[in-house]
Amino acid sequence: MHEITLCQRALELIEQQAKQHHAKRVTGVWLKVGAFSCVEPGALTFCFELVCRDTLAEGCELHLEEQQAECWCETCQQYVTLLSSKVRSCPQCQNTELRIVADDGLQIQRLEIDQE
Repeated sequence: MHEITLCQRALELIEQQAKQHHAKRVTGVWLKVGAFSCVEPGALTFCFELVCRDTLAEGCELHLEEQQAECWCETCQQYVTLLSSKVRSCPQCQNTELRIVADDGLQIQRLEIDQE
């Protein structure tokens, strides 16, 4: 389960940003998860809550968004976009030999903090 490691690293970055902005607590976190990142949203949510205990982010609201993956289709000679890792074929020609070009794993998109 690599979700725990991803959450630990995300929390390090979140705490760093929160401290730079003199936050008393983090109230919301928006994460973007790549379609082919092999991250299970339920496990990510569980691990995030776990690593946030006794930190500035404890109890914050987690918002997850799945990012589309950009792939290159050799048959069509064009880029195609796939939203889910369950779909592994070109929507134009059904070719299953796609090359993933951009997926971007896990990104912190936005933080909401309380400075009071």
